[in-house]
Amino acid sequence: ANTVKAALIQAEWTGDKDSMIEKHVKYAHEAASQGAQVMCFQELFYGPYFCQVQDAEYYAYAESIPDGPTTKMMQDLAKELGMVLVVPIYEEEQTGVYYNTAAVIDADGTYLGKYRKTHIPQVKGFWEKFYFKPGNLGYPVFETAVGKVGVYICYDRHFPEGARLLGLNGAEIVFNPSATVAGLSQYLWKLEQPAHAVANGYFMAASNRVGTEAPWNIGKFYGNSYICNPRGEMLAVASEDDDELIVAECDLDLIEEVRRTWQFYRDRRPETYGDMVEQLP
Repeated sequence: ANTVKAALIQAEWTGDKDSMIEKHVKYAHEAASQGAQVMCFQELFYGPYFCQVQDAEYYAYAESIPDGPTTKMMQDLAKELGMVLVVPIYEEEQTGVYYNTAAVIDADGTYLGKYRKTHIPQVKGFWEKFYFKPGNLGYPVFETAVGKVGVYICYDRHFPEGARLLGLNGAEIVFNPSATVAGLSQYLWKLEQPAHAVANGYFMAASNRVGTEAPWNIGKFYGNSYICNPRGEMLAVASEDDDELIVAECDLDLIEEVRRTWQFYRDRRPETYGDMVEQLP
């Protein structure tokens, strides 16, 4: 069978960038030892979720992609482990222009490209417009050693339009790294991404942080990272509280089986959806 072992990590903020990178590298080695062939790190993986406040000091976390040190390091790691890596990084395109981005690196260490978070929230505790411009690279799908990989980041997951475009662009597995807290979105967490997986007939792997980040304490990041199949069934689910690695076997042949049952792509009516892309009053 055409199976791929996919991995996610959920981790608590350590307090500094170097040890946070170290923690992820350790988990990547652990995932490889479990046979994982593709792995996604968490949103803004080497930093805190600093959007809890609006403070220019956090611009210092931004790096260029792919020329920055973290992308280079992850290319070496991907090559060493023979594993496709999806690496969310705070990107500086030029001074003062920043994006919430994920670099996609193939199993031989080749940088394949990046996805920039498209939908940017601006609500209490999630002051993201202060830090990120809306993504401008569309919804790319990357041809990797393990198949066609798409990325959607955090708040994007509330928008079915991009999830559909990832499917239309050929995605077989979509990774959705997030940072979200209890009380706000927890009831949506197990609804939305499995619904995207079902509507589009692909695998979806969604990760969330754990812990409470001082000094802001906007709430508890509730983990519960998971990988689900094109039927929306959970293949692996992490705990609510702990640093954790999850690995699940994804049988890509299931995509065809599901799409032959549910002919959503055949029966779409894009010619009737024009109003959706008009800014209605």
